Amino acid sequence: MISVSDVSKVYSLESGDFYALKNNNLHVRKGEFVAIMGPSGSGKSTLLQLLGGLDLPTSGQIVVDGVELSTLNEKERTLFRRTKVGFVFQNYQLLPMMTVGENISLALSANNAPKAKIKSVVEKLLADVNLQGKESAFPSQLSGGQQQRVAIARALAMKPSLILADEPTGNLDRKNGEDILKLLSKLNKEEQITVVMVTHDQQAAQTADRIIFVRDGLIVEEGRKGGYQNETLANRMV
Repeated sequence: MISVSDVSKVYSLESGDFYALKNNNLHVRKGEFVAIMGPSGSGKSTLLQLLGGLDLPTSGQIVVDGVELSTLNEKERTLFRRTKVGFVFQNYQLLPMMTVGENISLALSANNAPKAKIKSVVEKLLADVNLQGKESAFPSQLSGGQQQRVAIARALAMKPSLILADEPTGNLDRKNGEDILKLLSKLNKEEQITVVMVTHDQQAAQTADRIIFVRDGLIVEEGRKGGYQNETLANRMV
């Protein structure tokens, strides 16, 4: 599903070049749930952005679902993101002036889907995330947990093969965070959607099949669900 080969990301600063990522390799199988952990500034969110085609690596190759991202122009990458990838962010990133239904249907509307199809998809997705009847509500009228459910529904609107989640439980209390993780796990297991999630939370990471540790721009170690290969390293990652 995902192949990262010798990928580096370098930013040119007044003080010199800054390596956000350094010659990393990573492979994610279709239908796998992978968590990425690491301290702030370690490069984990940069890696997520590269996987979603929001940015391009300075060097190396990234292939997602058979598509080498560096071969796409900006318009093609926009279409790739719209149709292949669902994004879930810590701050939900819902448009406050739009209703729940309008937020969910953004990508469908951009692709000129028929109104009847949009209505049907929105109703189904709201049922899938247990928010039936909230189509006409505005984000400000929802709790944080409900807003994140709307964000997940929006991510699913185009039936993506990959969900990229950046700290999806970071702004939620424990109960709502657990509910969001259960929902992501259900989508992963039942729909075979590949999930890559950045998190600081070791408990959240345990939802995943595999845990990737990133430090100073390098993938330094991997762990497995139910335990870490190096508990000391794991504790330093948060």
